[in-house]
Amino acid sequence: MTVSGDNSETIELAATEMIFEPILEEGVFRFDCSVEHKKAAFPSVSFKNSKDRELPIISQNIPAYTPTCACLQEQQVATFEFSSGTSFYGTGEVGGQLERTGKRVFTWNTDAWGYGPGTTPLYQSHPWVLVVLPTGESLGVLADTTRKCEIDLREDGIIRIIAPPSYPIITFGPFSSPTAVLESLSHVVGTVFMPPKWALGYHQCRFSYMSEKRVAEIAQTFRDKKIPADVIWMDIDYMDGFRCFTFDKERFPDPSDLAKHLHNNGFKAVWMLDPGIKKEEGYSVYDSGCKNDVWVKQADGKPFIGEVWPGPCVFPDYTNSKTRSWWANLVKDFISNGVDGIWNDMNEPAVFSTVTKTMPENNIHSGDDELGGVQNHSHYHNVYGTLMARSTYEGMELADKNKRPFVLTRAGFIGSQRYAATWTGDNLSTWEHLHMSISMILQLGLSGQPLSGPDIGGFGGNATPRLFGRWMGVGAMFPFCRGHSEVATDDHEPWSFGEECEEVCRTALKRRYQLLPHFYTLFYISHTTGAPVASPIFFADPKDSQLRTIENAFLLGPLLIYASTLSNQGSHEMQHILPKGIWLRFDFQDSHPDLPTLYLQGGSIIALAPPHLHVGEFSLSDDLTLLVSLDENGKAVGLLFEDDGDGYGYTKGRYLITHYIAESHCSTVTVDVAKTEGDWQRPKRRVHVQLLLGGGAMLDAWGMDGDIIQIKVPSESEVSELISTSNERFKLHMENTKMIPEKEVVNGQKGAELSRVPVELNSGDWKLNIIPWIGGRILSMAHVPSGVQWLHSRIDINGYEEYSGTEYRSAGCTEEYNIIEEDLEHAGEKESLILEGDVGGGLVLRRKIAIPKENPRVLRIDCSIEARSVGAGSGGFSRLACLRVHPTFTLFHPTESFVSFTSIDGSKHEVWPVSGENLYEGNNLPHGEWMLVDKSLNLRLVNRFDVSQVVKCIVHWDCGTVNLELWSEDRPVSKESPLKIEHEYEVTSVP
Repeated sequence: MTVSGDNSETIELAATEMIFEPILEEGVFRFDCSVEHKKAAFPSVSFKNSKDRELPIISQNIPAYTPTCACLQEQQVATFEFSSGTSFYGTGEVGGQLERTGKRVFTWNTDAWGYGPGTTPLYQSHPWVLVVLPTGESLGVLADTTRKCEIDLREDGIIRIIAPPSYPIITFGPFSSPTAVLESLSHVVGTVFMPPKWALGYHQCRFSYMSEKRVAEIAQTFRDKKIPADVIWMDIDYMDGFRCFTFDKERFPDPSDLAKHLHNNGFKAVWMLDPGIKKEEGYSVYDSGCKNDVWVKQADGKPFIGEVWPGPCVFPDYTNSKTRSWWANLVKDFISNGVDGIWNDMNEPAVFSTVTKTMPENNIHSGDDELGGVQNHSHYHNVYGTLMARSTYEGMELADKNKRPFVLTRAGFIGSQRYAATWTGDNLSTWEHLHMSISMILQLGLSGQPLSGPDIGGFGGNATPRLFGRWMGVGAMFPFCRGHSEVATDDHEPWSFGEECEEVCRTALKRRYQLLPHFYTLFYISHTTGAPVASPIFFADPKDSQLRTIENAFLLGPLLIYASTLSNQGSHEMQHILPKGIWLRFDFQDSHPDLPTLYLQGGSIIALAPPHLHVGEFSLSDDLTLLVSLDENGKAVGLLFEDDGDGYGYTKGRYLITHYIAESHCSTVTVDVAKTEGDWQRPKRRVHVQLLLGGGAMLDAWGMDGDIIQIKVPSESEVSELISTSNERFKLHMENTKMIPEKEVVNGQKGAELSRVPVELNSGDWKLNIIPWIGGRILSMAHVPSGVQWLHSRIDINGYEEYSGTEYRSAGCTEEYNIIEEDLEHAGEKESLILEGDVGGGLVLRRKIAIPKENPRVLRIDCSIEARSVGAGSGGFSRLACLRVHPTFTLFHPTESFVSFTSIDGSKHEVWPVSGENLYEGNNLPHGEWMLVDKSLNLRLVNRFDVSQVVKCIVHWDCGTVNLELWSEDRPVSKESPLKIEHEYEVTSVP
């Protein structure tokens, strides 16, 4: 028996089957390693009712899949085995590919500015996997632990979950569909709060709109340009010195008056609140918190102090009900300023100037007994943001019981959807992040959080017109729709990129507003059943394996959206793989290459708002459009949920659910109301029925809502002619409609105009070809006297690369470099070239290639990772980074080539290709020099480096090539402490 860091007992076990019992409902099982582990498990924070986990039910069913469990090195390892071909999804807020199979995810809420597709962890933690079996049957796996957790999906059909003991595993199913699994999960973790209707409109944000005058200008421009929008957001600069619950007296002197102005113009206002409270006597929030003893404590019992935006800060301990009540009452008073919604940021919690970017794990929380009692921060870290959002939500409820709260949170845990929406954090203005945003909002939906979206256009960096327009096109179809950009970037409002982009944005948002009745209905369904709002396309047919990896399409109920995330390809030019059944294309007479293509599933009816709508709170007396797509049997059904758009009347029967039905009989389609639910009075309004025929063609008819409406369908030949004509018209329209210009962003650096010109360095003994626009790649490296080309690569693979650690993309493959300096003769160098490439996270990868004048036989390459543009919450430091120099050299005589060096301890080494891969570190490191020897050529390529900058060297042999890798240490990078590896090459004869 051993004792873990939190004083709970850890029982060492060999891998054994976990014990189980059925809980909550049929198909849901709890697994524990043993009876002792079950007793040692902490209370559940993910369950909306933690008692449900502790009460077994009577059931004759047994689990279809039973995990094994082992306790190794104070870690509990739970393992599931499924058949080959099983697909894994979920895992919450993660970047990269939609299907998580083959990936490994860590749950530890982290401020991850500028994250990439491989960055893990991010801001939220969802220890949850959705399993889709080859048959289409689905199963859910929840690790019910708040601790740092590893979810390893790298082996085919294997789930391995590793976290400190003791925690139970909860499984759901197998059920017939993934939707059934998510609905069962919602019975445990809860469903999304019912958002007010205005929250489903378009939101405009920036870090920051610096004055109430600027906010009013932004709002008025939306109205003047007739671009639909409902919400303006205020970032931290509205505060007095970043003090929460205060307003800057010069720039925001009268927030109530600003709110009134916005309300009169049809806008809501959302304001930010961070958890970091400035440590300053005389500041009422700090004084009140000290009086009520609400702060997170250090291990010595004193309040923890960490630096955030205001400087030294203390942090509310939201794990305690007394603190949550204190915070909720502050929020209640704050709402009286006309605040409509609250944005909780930095609540991982993020702390500046620390390597971990958060508070110490040995800090102490005085948690409620039902949450786990008094525990250190490692226990509560992942739920800190959720508990803050809960406190904020409860404060808004106190302020006005007739309005639904709207809270947005950056950090969260599974179950946080009960209190808050979320966004995907500080993304980047790149095509890669546009593509990734679709999978990220789908993964959140598959993990129980349906109300999410990215910062449209990207938060960090400057979008191009085409990127922004394309992103708005697809972003207008996301459940949560907000544009947001970072301080010091160019303006990113829809009109900021020229008239063509502005028109596409206007059209995209009009699409969203016409679909608002459908969105609102989907959220009611999600709120009441747990079904996702946006789901992957394979939900339409889970058995179809080819649908499981499609990442540029998604479903909104029966509505299918296909978007292009490639700069040079419009959505109409893509191959659209459709699920089985009937899927009919339609539009709003607004098709454009930069807008997604829309399809409606056969057998479906969806309700649309009138096309003139510009704000979300539209009158229920407005005309209604029913879009009808018949199935192969000539039938279609759909429903529409309506209420007053806010408040809780819908929980007391004050709503209207209309079930529409369409049937075809004797060349006539009849549309009628099949049944209704609720006490809400049906508005007197006209209904416009549009019957889809295919190819965008449709027939229409008008009538009164509630009455029978009939459409006469022409003969088959006439329908075929209508479809053919519509297809031709669509094709011609798209051919004559140009995509938004993809204007290059000029960064003003010296020599930036050279970035698209291939560069040749030809001096002394060396001739190099460099292509800056693909990762600054050195395409070839030839030694002129011997005629040997030591390095040669294709454009897309191999070559001379630098990486910045496992979290970052390869700067040698995809990043675009700028040439910032090119001189033929300066500073003692005969020829040199300096390139820089943005590798994300506020980091720049800089490479200087030079041939020294005093020694033209040498080629010198100095690499560094430098912190330039640090993001919100970074405090001047990047997250952990590593510089990896990774050249790929060609072996002309593989059997006659080897690597030779003398290590620091004086031992001599010869490393031959048969050895595969070899790692050298510590005293085994080459002592500042190693060489690639070709005995047949009688030459050696000598690589010299500063050994103080290198912590390990790797020799990796491959088919006809070898990598001589130099690795720096792995550490944070500040502006004052870049990572560097300075090295040089020289070709000499073998003695």
